[in-house]
Amino acid sequence: MARLELSSNEAACELKPVEQPSSAVPLVVHFENVTKTYDAGTSRAFTAIRDVTFAIEDKAGIGEFIGVLGPSGCGKSTVLRLIAGLAPQHPATTGSVLVHGQPVEEPGPDRGFVFQDYANFPHRTVLENVEFGLECAHVPEKERRERAREWIQKVGLDAVKDAGKYPHQLSGGMNQRVAIARSLIMHPKIILMDEPFGALDPTTRYRMQDLLVSLWRELEATVFFITHDVSEAVYLGDRVFLFSSAPGTIVHQLHVAPPDRPARQMQNEPGFLESVRQVRALMEKVDVENGGKEAAS
Repeated sequence: MARLELSSNEAACELKPVEQPSSAVPLVVHFENVTKTYDAGTSRAFTAIRDVTFAIEDKAGIGEFIGVLGPSGCGKSTVLRLIAGLAPQHPATTGSVLVHGQPVEEPGPDRGFVFQDYANFPHRTVLENVEFGLECAHVPEKERRERAREWIQKVGLDAVKDAGKYPHQLSGGMNQRVAIARSLIMHPKIILMDEPFGALDPTTRYRMQDLLVSLWRELEATVFFITHDVSEAVYLGDRVFLFSSAPGTIVHQLHVAPPDRPARQMQNEPGFLESVRQVRALMEKVDVENGGKEAAS
């Protein structure tokens, strides 16, 4: 595995060895030789990820944004669900998954999950969807409704006009804003996002990327963001994980320039486009190498 240093203002880059964090540095998430095999010991056995190892430092007051790229079926979602503690992905077959130095045992409010399909409750209004986690935490009704209205505004919806609407009355972008508010209202230290903008049109996608950057910086959280859009991963990420095909493992870790300009502007600049081209070239190289290994086997 190698680390690729990329800057949106540079046209050249070089591969460098991965620098492991000092043992004295606290870690938010730590995977050590993690493998997940479904239906192990049966004829249906399938290994989704194999020997996945990475360490994310606990950067107090900053947080880190990790974009996750790789072919379909390479185990990207498995990694996120292992962090979240969601069955059947959790627990790992072998290896260790640590969050804040402790083994993951079950889901918790310290980890928020945003899915591609929104997962909003159809029978609950926008306000009721956003306050759901607080309701489960037995927060008094007046307080949770005030906080829910605040977060409805934070994600760009109208706390008066939109609060009483149901999911079927909302556009895809609006539904995703509700899902983000429902997750982030709990102030999780780790935010897990599985292709949350995949179904959105380009204009809405730019807006959602800008919104996400703003909210991430406010919460100072660690974000894992799965996408098939290379430009999106390079724009949003401080770091990008590039997975091989199944059984997936991290073949490259890429450090990229953090977003410091609006998405539409930055993603059309020559330096940024060159960084995207280099990442795509790496992905193509990985695909070719994997194809050769499969043919040999």
